[in-house]
Amino acid sequence: MKSPLLKISIRYGLVAGALTLVLMVALYYIGTHPLMIAPYLDFRILLFGIFIFFALKEVRDYYQNGELYFWQGMIGAGIVVLLADVIASIGLTIFGSIEKEFMTSYVTEMTKYLGTFSKEDVERIGKEVFERNLKQLPTTNISVLAVTYFVQGISIGFFVSIILSVILRRQPKN
Repeated sequence: MKSPLLKISIRYGLVAGALTLVLMVALYYIGTHPLMIAPYLDFRILLFGIFIFFALKEVRDYYQNGELYFWQGMIGAGIVVLLADVIASIGLTIFGSIEKEFMTSYVTEMTKYLGTFSKEDVERIGKEVFERNLKQLPTTNISVLAVTYFVQGISIGFFVSIILSVILRRQPKN
């Protein structure tokens, strides 16, 4: 592997994925189900931000003479996010398969949460859609949750990547 962008992004992505998995398991055992956290409050926003920032900064400052193009930032950040999400999703699938109470507690907490919706909220979503989702909830499996977690992570990571790629980019001065 000759490309420092690739090598460094992979290293940071692996560490970010492992840390994401550890934080998910820790949240579960301290009493907060990690899949019940709203995506806009998700710890991955901060986690991805930190790991992307340091990965891109290292590439820019130590390997590219202080230069980093936007596209390089997006590629490096994309690798970090993709690896972290793959590791976290696979780890979530394994953890959910081992810890049988994980799915049960998710279904229970989500059912309680959906029960707090007002009539206006249900009408806004659509009564049929709401009721269908509520009925399907008990049949949800860990694979569905892992895919959902992966997609949310990619979405979160994409926006964080854009912001940090713009902040950290530096082009050569002519």
